[in-house]
Parts: sequence; C-alpha cells; structure tokens
Amino acid sequence: MHPIVAITIARLKEFIRRPESVFWVYLFPVLMVGVLGVAFRNPAAETYDVDIIESEAAESMLTHFSSLPQLKPRIVSEEEARARLRTGKTLLVISATSASLQDEDFELEFLLDPTRPGSLSARNLVDDHLQRELGRIDVFASRDETFAEPGGRYVDFLVPGLLAMGLMGGGLWGVGFAIVDMRIRKLLKRLMATPMKRSHFLMGMMASRLVFMIPQIAILLLFSYWMFGVKIFGNPFSLALVVLVGAIEFSVIGLLVAARAQTLESVSGLMNMVMLPMYTLCGIFFSYERFPEIVHPLIRMLPLTPLIDALRAIMLDGDSIFTLGPELLVMGFWCVVPFALAMVVFRWND
Repeated sequence: MHPIVAITIARLKEFIRRPESVFWVYLFPVLMVGVLGVAFRNPAAETYDVDIIESEAAESMLTHFSSLPQLKPRIVSEEEARARLRTGKTLLVISATSASLQDEDFELEFLLDPTRPGSLSARNLVDDHLQRELGRIDVFASRDETFAEPGGRYVDFLVPGLLAMGLMGGGLWGVGFAIVDMRIRKLLKRLMATPMKRSHFLMGMMASRLVFMIPQIAILLLFSYWMFGVKIFGNPFSLALVVLVGAIEFSVIGLLVAARAQTLESVSGLMNMVMLPMYTLCGIFFSYERFPEIVHPLIRMLPLTPLIDALRAIMLDGDSIFTLGPELLVMGFWCVVPFALAMVVFRWND
C-alpha cells in the first residue's frame, strides 16, 4: 500500500472513532447556518427604546409616539434617562423646552450616542413624525418595498461565508492540530522509522482532509437549500473546483502551522493568530468593503478573502470559473508557497 493511501486510511479511521470530531466538522456548521438563518431570514421590524424626560409636554409626546410601532417610549426622570442611555438600555433621550407642542417656541432636545447602532434612526424617526403631526407637508409621496428575492437575502450572503469558514477551520484544525497531536503521542517518531517520505506523510494528511470535506460541504449546502431555499446560481462544477482549491489551501496552511509546534497550546495559539484576523476582516458575516479602502488590497491577499469572493460570485451571481482568475491566483499562491515552506521546516520529532 502506498504511504499516502495508508496515512489517509489511518486518519479516516481515527476521525470516525472520535464523535466530537464528527460533531465539529459536520454538525456545527449546519447549526450555525440554522441559527443565523433563522435570526436573519424574516426579521421583525426594528424597534427603538426612547426615553422622554418628565415635563409638562411629556404625556402629549407619549400620546403622539404611541401610533408608531417602531418606538417603545417611556417617561422617566432626567437622572434615570441618562443612566439608561449610559448603560445602553435606551437609544435616545428626548426633552422639551415648553409645556405644549403647539407653542411657537417649542423645541426638542435629543440626547444620543451617534456611534451606537439605531440611535440616529430613532432620532430621525421621532423628529420626522412630530414634524408631520404638527403640520409639515411632504413635497412628494414615498413608499417602502421589501426586497427578499432568492440570492439577495442575508442568508444567501451568509452561507458562502460560513462555507469558507468551515473550510478554513477544517483545514487548520483537521490537519495542523492532528499533526501536533501525533507528535505529542510519539507517533511521528514511529513513522520516521518507516520508509515513508516527508512529502508522502504531508500529502496523506491533506488527502484525508479532502475526504472529510466532501460530506461536510454536501451536508451544509443541502441543509441550506432545504431549510432556507439557498440556491447555487452558477455551475456546480465550478463551485466544486473552488471548494477543492480552498480545502487544499487551508490544509497546506495547517501543515505549515504545525510543522514545528510541540504542544497543543502552541499550535492552538498559532492557529488563532492565523484565523482571528480573517474572521473579522475577510467578509464572513459582512462585506470587507466596510473597512477603509486603503486596506482593501491587503484584505484581498489574505487566504480566506478570495475563497469567499469566489464562492459568492458562483453561488449568488452565477459567474463562471473563467472569470475568477485573480481569486484563483491568490488561492494558488497560498497552496504552493506554504507547502514548500512546510517541506523545508517540518520535523518528525523534537
């Protein structure tokens, strides 16, 4: 039996005998899609907590706001209102300068933190509603229409990101963590005594990861389609190729991370150092274009970004694999260079 085949079979048997591994590889990504998909599938209308400072006009304002389902107003003292605003229990504090909304010198004062999500929306909603109630006439009519077409929902945007995140975590933990675990258990010393080459061992570890990947991706895509109607608008073979390259990419990075690590603590730290920047920067849960434009080229060069961009281009836009040259080029770089480095620095034992 060829060493690559032998290592692959051994890893498959070891994986199947560990129920916790099966859970984290196959069930955890599905649970994430389910929870986040439900949370963002049909969100209820956003509501805003608004505090009205006690005054002669407070009851009148409370009556006006009662017709707005988006607002949850309450009358409180100034001290309590400031405390609630400071602790994030309310988004907006309103105070009036006169007893009646009909007075010519009537004026509202808004107290808010503009950096807190929803604060400015609540302020604009209150101001707009009172202005209309007191006689302002709009120049033109407008209406809102909810956009919820397949491919354009947040869950459609989310699934490719979670798919890429699963490939990253599976590659790094499934390969890197396993190698260090084998080194701690002195299994690498035993393998060193065999005729197996270093390249055979590393390629066998990667091959076992690719076998694990097939049901992982299939389960995630089938669950997303069955539960939320997430469709693949592009060619499935193009998607399979991108997934394959992504799995190789992070398996190779996992090899490099584990090439010299001697303890589980050290490899865990190295993996978190690699993954945490990509969790926040590469666009798993929101577009990386929200970051300053000056850092976009750097973000696009991270291993996870081209994978997410390519998956979304195929699944959401129906793009062909031939239009993804820049993404595949960056992914190819992260497949070749880390493997070459891993071949140089990898050690069987201490």
